[in-house]
Amino acid sequence: MSYELKQDGKFTFIEEGEGEVLMLLHGLFGALSNFQDLIEHFRKSYKVVVPILPLLDMDLLHTSVSGLEKFVSRFIEHRKYNGIHLLGNSLGGHVALVHILKHPQKIKSLILTGSSGLFENGMGDTYPKRGDREYIRNKTAYTFYDPAMATEELVDEVFEITNNRLKVIKIIALAKSAIRNNLGDELKAIQQPTCLIWGNNDNVTPPFVGEEFHKLIPNSELHFIDKCGHAPMMEVPDKFNEILDAFLLKIKSPATV
Repeated sequence: MSYELKQDGKFTFIEEGEGEVLMLLHGLFGALSNFQDLIEHFRKSYKVVVPILPLLDMDLLHTSVSGLEKFVSRFIEHRKYNGIHLLGNSLGGHVALVHILKHPQKIKSLILTGSSGLFENGMGDTYPKRGDREYIRNKTAYTFYDPAMATEELVDEVFEITNNRLKVIKIIALAKSAIRNNLGDELKAIQQPTCLIWGNNDNVTPPFVGEEFHKLIPNSELHFIDKCGHAPMMEVPDKFNEILDAFLLKIKSPATV
């Protein structure tokens, strides 16, 4: 299913459904297809918002986690969103963390899946000679438990990005920024209910990373999904949606004592 890309000022985004805002922040190689099953499921009861992050469109000076967070902050202000359930995958999770630490007032809950911010095995600081499609295929497959998830279409998307010298420079800048921007000492300040959904077979942010987030974020719960890599909402969408559904329902209807 395809969704209408909306334009409001400098911002391009998807907005589907009505209700409380569920905002999704994609990762470094995130395409909208990564969230397709999640959008389709939650648009029935939430206003699902996906801003297109300008990962490769910012000037090099601002191509950083902090630069992306400022973009998200401006987007939220411009659209006047409030009471947001903020979900981030991979680099998108890192951006969500920086945002909630700087601007907690409009965030109702936080959902992280395969998030950077503590530790990650990235694509590396260098790339082989441009045009090495097999390398890109293997790196894309490394993201998933099931290598068949690295479809030709997905490999094409990543290959197109990594075959452009300026885009590669910006990807490396973002990856280095994520590694430098370790949030370990700050996470205890997060007060919002937080749901951590992790693949048990995540090679990029391994299971111990999810456990560390759980230990450091006070009001958090951790869920592992077996036979699942770095993008649970894409690889095992039904299980992911089931966990997220239960978490959001719990926030709506807190247990009475």
